[in-house]
Amino acid sequence: MAQGNALTDWVASGLAAQRSLRIDDWGAWWASITRPVVLGEFVGIAVCGLIAWGLSAGLRRAWARGGERRPGIWLGRRGLDGALFPLLWLCLTALGRFLWLHWQDHAPLMRVALPMLTALAMIRFGVKVLQAALPGVRAVRVLERTISWLVWGVWVLWTIGLLPVLLEEASDIRWRVGASSLSLRSLIEGTVNVAVALLLALWLSSMLESRLLRSAGGAELSLRKMIANAVRAGLVFLAVLLALSAVGIDLTTLSVLGGAIGVGIGLGLQKLAANYVSGFVVLAERALRIGDMVRVDGFDGQITDIRARYTVIRSGSGRESIVPNEMMVTQRVENLSLADRRVWQSTVVGVEYGCDVELVQTLLRQAALSSKRVLREPAPFVGLTAFAADALEFTVGYWMNEPEAGALGLRSEVNLAILKALRAHGIDIPFPQRVVHAATPATPATPAPPPARGSVPLE
Repeated sequence: MAQGNALTDWVASGLAAQRSLRIDDWGAWWASITRPVVLGEFVGIAVCGLIAWGLSAGLRRAWARGGERRPGIWLGRRGLDGALFPLLWLCLTALGRFLWLHWQDHAPLMRVALPMLTALAMIRFGVKVLQAALPGVRAVRVLERTISWLVWGVWVLWTIGLLPVLLEEASDIRWRVGASSLSLRSLIEGTVNVAVALLLALWLSSMLESRLLRSAGGAELSLRKMIANAVRAGLVFLAVLLALSAVGIDLTTLSVLGGAIGVGIGLGLQKLAANYVSGFVVLAERALRIGDMVRVDGFDGQITDIRARYTVIRSGSGRESIVPNEMMVTQRVENLSLADRRVWQSTVVGVEYGCDVELVQTLLRQAALSSKRVLREPAPFVGLTAFAADALEFTVGYWMNEPEAGALGLRSEVNLAILKALRAHGIDIPFPQRVVHAATPATPATPAPPPARGSVPLE
């Protein structure tokens, strides 16, 4: 019982300390802030800011020496961009106010500085979480401005003492929804709780995702990406449930909504649900991985990202194809990035019939081995594969490595070496030859001489 009383007294003292930060009498506050002793408060706040700046800068340098390129939410990307600096300044200022009140009776300047630093820390934290969780989304800029204006507006209302009055008035605005009674204040508090819960869930998920994907590659990268997506979805769902239950909404009333959503997915959202399920199947099976070269529906490219609903494939020309994950599961997909990095390649060359076959084979094998990308083991294959109408056809086959460097360049290099070697030894690559037989025209019959004048023709 004594422990319960002590906890109640501690909470009550904390609330009283928060209420003491509000300015109810602006005349008395202005009279207290014009005293010379307030200069010491100003110096203390400035010193706390310098200490916070030094600590954040030192941590940033230590982070850079550790080889980390993504400072993340707390340190940001440059300068005082992260959330750590305003948070440290807030904590040091709160500690300074506690020590100041042991020496002086009033701290009027800190009554304004502490709520302002709290608002600044909340803004920086919310903005950095959104930037880390939703990179490249244009709506993030709008959300950042919205958060900034809302937090600064709440700070102003709290400082002038108008926020408690508005909340009390909002409690009197009520309406009935079925058997429940809702108030404007409960709606505002529920929205704030959901927003804070979502920010915390996105922060935890982005932190876990950065740690999971930090040193992953290949099949392991796809598996960790699937785990990160599942963790983010679970944390967001859990955060919304906790926020709604904290407001006082009975979660059992959401069962009807859940059933309606299930029916909607079963009837109208079959493709969408199939794409999401297929995305987890692709990531779990690891048959297709980020970085693989694939051919899907006649489009060739490299898989650059596997999302829950679609897969991004980028071609060599820079075009990107957004492929629904259902196609990756139900249709034929050619994976050009095999587990074995060795790839077979061949070329065909024709030479004249009167050449030295053994010499040609030696020259073709040497020309294939002239490239560094052609593997020595297994050795290139050179064989007479066809007796064509115009030439002897030899096939030069070889194994290559580094398929991501391209196959056409290596084929051109080998063909140029073959052409150079054959020309150096006087071996011709014959042109197609065709024999044309011209038909001899028939000799026309000799006409009979005309009858002599005065003769009588015979009957």
